[in-house]
Amino acid sequence: MVFHRDFRIYCFLCKQVIKHSAKMKILIIEDDNDLREILTQFLTRERYVVETAATYREAHSKAMGYDYDCLLLDIMLPDGSGLDLLSALNKAGRRPNVIILSAKDSIEDKVTGLELGADDYLPKPFHLAELHARLKSVLRRRQRDGERWLRCGNVAVDPETFRVEVEGTPLDLGRKEYDILVYFMNRQGKLVEKQVLAEAVWGDNIDQADNFDFIYAQIKNLRKRLKEAGADIEIKTVYGFGYKMVLL
Repeated sequence: MVFHRDFRIYCFLCKQVIKHSAKMKILIIEDDNDLREILTQFLTRERYVVETAATYREAHSKAMGYDYDCLLLDIMLPDGSGLDLLSALNKAGRRPNVIILSAKDSIEDKVTGLELGADDYLPKPFHLAELHARLKSVLRRRQRDGERWLRCGNVAVDPETFRVEVEGTPLDLGRKEYDILVYFMNRQGKLVEKQVLAEAVWGDNIDQADNFDFIYAQIKNLRKRLKEAGADIEIKTVYGFGYKMVLL
């Protein structure tokens, strides 16, 4: 299979072809341990927040309980079908981006998956570069209507090059400051709970945190940098709930 032959070679090729990605939260639903680890390493290196599930039960729990920008979904799981998970998500009113990854390359399964709301279907074996290209296309198509830049007020962000501008002037941000800004730029005007923000930016490791003081520190720094740059947006605190990005 392509992704098992020489991981280092394909990582090198992918790195040359696709150098940057948006900061997004991905759930990999795959029972093959080797493939799951390869995808996790690759997408983490490309600056995605990555979580995984190896069974239908685990995938159902995570997909129903948390928000993800995209699910990479295997159809054949040891205790259920990925298509059944898609159906369950539809019934619950949850519609994340979904790319089906399956060795079961039948037209019937492909059509069923797309009818259930999947955004794309990639048969195994596949190249990591192709997966990454399709992932970026799905995220861009669904979240920004094909537009590359995120814009709010006089602030613009290019998630593919990590470039931030205020009135056309570049603004340098720390990695977590940037990740938080992109998260809010994708959710303009929406209330974001503190725990949801932490899970989106820091992933599964957030369970090990005693409190969310580190989030406050990062947002404080981001607010200061935006204000000093003359940005006309602000991340406001909604006491008792979380944060919301608004125009000044």
